Amino acid sequence: MTRRRRTAPPSPLPQRDGVDPVRVRLPGTGQWATVRDHLVARFPVGSDVVDGMFDAGLIVGTDGRPVPADAPCVPGLFVWFHRELPAEVPVPFPLEIVYRDEHIVVADKPHFLATTPRGSHVTQTALARLRRELGLPLLGAAHRLDRLTAGLVLFTVRPEERGAYQTLFRDRLIHKEYEAVAPHDPALALPRTVRNRIVKERGVLTAREVEGEPNALSRVELLDHRADGLARYRLVPGTGQTHQLRVHMSDLGVPILGDPLYPEVTGPVPAGDFRRPLQLLARALEFTDPVTGARHRLRSGRTLAAWASYGEWAAEDRTAGHCASDDRAAVDRAAVDRTTADRAAAHRPPAPRTSCQ
Repeated sequence: MTRRRRTAPPSPLPQRDGVDPVRVRLPGTGQWATVRDHLVARFPVGSDVVDGMFDAGLIVGTDGRPVPADAPCVPGLFVWFHRELPAEVPVPFPLEIVYRDEHIVVADKPHFLATTPRGSHVTQTALARLRRELGLPLLGAAHRLDRLTAGLVLFTVRPEERGAYQTLFRDRLIHKEYEAVAPHDPALALPRTVRNRIVKERGVLTAREVEGEPNALSRVELLDHRADGLARYRLVPGTGQTHQLRVHMSDLGVPILGDPLYPEVTGPVPAGDFRRPLQLLARALEFTDPVTGARHRLRSGRTLAAWASYGEWAAEDRTAGHCASDDRAAVDRAAVDRTTADRAAAHRPPAPRTSCQ
């Protein structure tokens, strides 16, 4: 007999700045006698912080009333509280709407804006911003796009329909196209399909290729190239592994410009440094709406800056004192230099072992 999962009751607390309160379900087993003991063990913010929240009545139960610190830790019960929002530098780029109806919102996300609240990015996220700007507190994300990647993101208006749209991504019923700017290697045979196995370990910044059954597939096509050593690529992912396109382009010897992780991890960029964004764009989404049956073909209106004007994108602003960004620009210039015609004439770099034409 299958045990039915208990549905969480509605939150007794309203959103703040488009951000939901934290919901905690008390565990069925454990050595905690009180709610306070469990929260101190679960959240590494210090017992003084947790005690202060209880003293201020900020932790509430299903009825919205404050939970006392010595309340017993009853398995399966829920408590809510608002996290202390971190100070965030506003992302100074517009979040455009490319399509909206009563079921979905498709936004054209800028670089540097996270899709959903996570870590130090909470209010400065596409989800929180859209909830505030559109007055849609129940808006949810059907999928995620990396913070450093720009382009199309699908959101759902009604929570009860979110699963139907998430299924599009899970079952690969949605066609996605990306665009990237990277060095041009005339010896690299394209188009090609890259297949390998990628793993991303929790707490590790980068994903990596390992032996085993392939779980990542990407189609890579050359759209255009020019004399300065740059090229524009169309990338069509067949799977959705973390950092998949970035890993595959790096494996091919043409890492995406502005990538702080591949082929090597560079120094952290200070908050508020919005120069030299990763040159990766989620250009297109095509799908049949699982609720209305309508066929959608949507495209981002953004332009990748390094292709439009490499000089402006790579310009160093030393008055800002952002050495990490200047180092990253040097890495990007070196990546372009490594794939000039002189290098290509010398020898062709070996293709990744698990890729095929």
